[in-house]
Amino acid sequence: MTTPQSRPRLLPWTNESGRPCYAEEGGWISKYADRMERQQLDTGNDILRMSRDLVTDKAESTELRFVAQRLTEALSDALRIAESRGARLGARDEDEDEPT
Repeated sequence: MTTPQSRPRLLPWTNESGRPCYAEEGGWISKYADRMERQQLDTGNDILRMSRDLVTDKAESTELRFVAQRLTEALSDALRIAESRGARLGARDEDEDEPT
């Protein structure tokens, strides 16, 4: 049986060359990654709230470009978090028996 601790966890950052980083689940690096993911999602929510206000006003193109860049960054973070969490959920699902 595979345990969550035996599978590497995708971290919310990359190395200097842009390649994904992994760590064992349950260690201090994994706990740090959990805190970082929560902060990234909180930031994404803040950006989304601010962008809603901006797009309802008559915004300048530079303002819209700036918010589009921030939203792109937040979406990228959220998708990476979803990939990491989905992979960990998949590891647990593989261990469970299928209902008959």
